[in-house]
Amino acid sequence: MAPQSVYRRQLAKRLGELRDEAGLTLAEVAARIEVHQGTLSRLENGDRGTTPVMVNSMLDCYGVQDPALREDILDLVRADRAQSKPWWRKYSTVLSPTRYDGYLALEASAVSMRSYQPMLVPGLLQTEEYAAAVIGGMRLDLTSRQVKPLVDVRMKRQAERLGGDSPVRFWAIIDESALSRQIGSPAIMRDQLQKLVDLHELPHVTVQLLPLACGAHPGFYGPFVLMSFPEPNPDLVWLELRKNSVYLEGQGDVDGYADVFDHLRALALSPSDTRARIEQIIRELPQ
Repeated sequence: MAPQSVYRRQLAKRLGELRDEAGLTLAEVAARIEVHQGTLSRLENGDRGTTPVMVNSMLDCYGVQDPALREDILDLVRADRAQSKPWWRKYSTVLSPTRYDGYLALEASAVSMRSYQPMLVPGLLQTEEYAAAVIGGMRLDLTSRQVKPLVDVRMKRQAERLGGDSPVRFWAIIDESALSRQIGSPAIMRDQLQKLVDLHELPHVTVQLLPLACGAHPGFYGPFVLMSFPEPNPDLVWLELRKNSVYLEGQGDVDGYADVFDHLRALALSPSDTRARIEQIIRELPQ
């Protein structure tokens, strides 16, 4: 299952802490405010949202009287409810089968992302034509008409996360083999490679190429994305599979993938050498 919004995760953590401080069990709270225990359990696990009315009842039960603290908690409730109607909801038909909507919820809240991709240019860095060729080639279950909405989502993601006043800090490591594989026509590849060159001008985007000459490395296990969020939310790792997507937020898993990313970053070409190598690949493309 995809993790919930940053606000819901914060709310779940704070409510659990307040209940512990009050010395109450879930069963005791459920009996006092006349709510099913399972509802409270899902709320503390971040598996469901809630309302200001219920949260006020819980805060009363926990003896929370500080107006500022109560308002902070209620702000999390309001923010989570606002985020439950995201821009990508209208694309739910094509997003839901692979839990892609869960990824979008996380990406929208991340403050920094570290991506390793051995086979493709990462989605946030793709051109529209390259994205259409990739999605059309991978999703054999979709018609060309169904591919278009997914391309639209990808372009909207780029505008939202790489543009605006608060862009995400995005660090991408791309295996050189991904740039050697022709996706679509030579013209599509040329435009895609030129976009990677142009992205070097953005201060919040870093692109490094992992050269073929580096040999075997821990990235052979496959692509991954490390996401960081505002405190106190923990980092997590997102893994995209054919039928669905999964996330890992255990500290050991996150630290393990962070170590792999750091290892790959050390093996990769510097950003300036990456730009020079991509420009060379462009020159070598057939006309």
